[in-house]
Amino acid sequence: MIDPTTVDLSRLQFAVTALYHFLFVPLTLGLVWMLVIMETVYVMTRREIWKRMTQFWGVLFGINFAMGVATGITMEFQFGTNWAYFSHYVGDIFGTPLAIEGLMAFFLESTFVGLFFFGWDRLTPVKHLIVTWLVALGSNLSALWILIANAWMQYPVGSKFNIETMRMEVTSFRDVLFNPVAQDKFVHTVSAGYVVGAMFVLSISAWYLLRGRNVAIAKRSMTVAASFGLASALSVVVLGDESGYTVSENQKMKLAGIEAMWNTEPPPAPFTAFGWPDVAERKTHFAVKIPWVMGLIGTRSLDGTLPGINQLVSEAEQRIGKGIIAYGALQRVRADHKDKTALAAFEANADNLGYALLLKRTMDDPTRATQADIARAAAGTIPNVPVLFWSFRLMVACGFWFIALFAYSFWLASTRNLLHHRWYLRVALYSLPLPWLANELGWIVAEYGRQPWAIEGILPTALGVSSVSTAQVATSLAGFVLFYTALAVVDVMLMRKYIRKGPDGLGMWRQAAAGVPGAGSPAIVD
Repeated sequence: MIDPTTVDLSRLQFAVTALYHFLFVPLTLGLVWMLVIMETVYVMTRREIWKRMTQFWGVLFGINFAMGVATGITMEFQFGTNWAYFSHYVGDIFGTPLAIEGLMAFFLESTFVGLFFFGWDRLTPVKHLIVTWLVALGSNLSALWILIANAWMQYPVGSKFNIETMRMEVTSFRDVLFNPVAQDKFVHTVSAGYVVGAMFVLSISAWYLLRGRNVAIAKRSMTVAASFGLASALSVVVLGDESGYTVSENQKMKLAGIEAMWNTEPPPAPFTAFGWPDVAERKTHFAVKIPWVMGLIGTRSLDGTLPGINQLVSEAEQRIGKGIIAYGALQRVRADHKDKTALAAFEANADNLGYALLLKRTMDDPTRATQADIARAAAGTIPNVPVLFWSFRLMVACGFWFIALFAYSFWLASTRNLLHHRWYLRVALYSLPLPWLANELGWIVAEYGRQPWAIEGILPTALGVSSVSTAQVATSLAGFVLFYTALAVVDVMLMRKYIRKGPDGLGMWRQAAAGVPGAGSPAIVD
């Protein structure tokens, strides 16, 4: 029997380490492209101020990059320590993109990040710019391969269960590589990271302008951040819409949970802008609905139907029943490989085998399940609806705020009015944490919405855990929380230290002479 406490603690440990890790990843993804833009301008114009901008923001990038590496390495080890059966069952497929990420992307990124910091006086400007571009390429390739692995968990294409090995194995690596969910997740996730990088530069630059420090560098940095951030924020919304369509095709229960759509709505389905999901009654109270919107997003049509939670639970019951047939046939085939009748029964119902495994959480032999057992397992396919409902809406609200803020920033930068609206500078500064909040909420929606599956429709999360005790998992969880919290504190302290020093305090840019108009601001010697 599976210990639910061990399962929950293992899930919590991976969630905590992943959320900690993703405090650093999006800033790396976004800030590196800011460096590319700034250094490209420097190489094209040879104006010294753009080189100093690249070097200063590069210092902050380096701190964040080191923390991202430190928090990311331990995550992969958890597949062997806490999720051993998951690794055994799908390791041939899931492990391949992670291995490629390490060999192709991480080594590329790690090698050239050293040249970025130590090559300023050893490389020509053009060669150093190539190094910066390669660091950016490595960062994005790293995200690509990791998201390909994650997308396969959401939509397991290009694979098949092997009766001989009792594992999932690759049938088409091309299908795994070009998984439509992977494509959507990659562009959506990296665009969200670009927003983080742009907001970081915008907010810190606003802090300098509020204090009259590093004005020349801060104004240019805000201009770059405003334009790059606006393009990125618009991309997030557009690509998020495409992700919604993909989810409606492959993860119908997740979409129904996000919408708290308990019953199938007449097409085109409305979008619930506000409401209070009630899991006990399977009803959403005080629902404020916008006609047609969800139907258009989810089906790209006026007559397409999006199934509700109750209907999907009924469908799960049917699939569990077929899965039980597949499970029973599999046991007979393992006992007698020449039993062609059992083999035919398994092949006919193999796509539903994972649904029978949902019963393994409460019983050893799914073939002995009663109708009440099947109904209970089917009800367990409902994710945590209130968490999904509110996480998604908070994420969307942040997304529209970013568009408005970056658009206004772009207009101020274009009209050279950044210094004339101190209220705006304060708003930009106080908006600094919001992109991280939106990114974390996005991962909660993606991963919480997949439950109870580790691999959608293939392997229930409860079956993927290692044979470890609750005490062992609790101890390692406490250790990770303490260690990662310490790293986060160190990161904030280092960031704060170098931000407060600024380009002037680090000797990267000269201050204007005292008594001269504009004193306290960097002298512009471009």
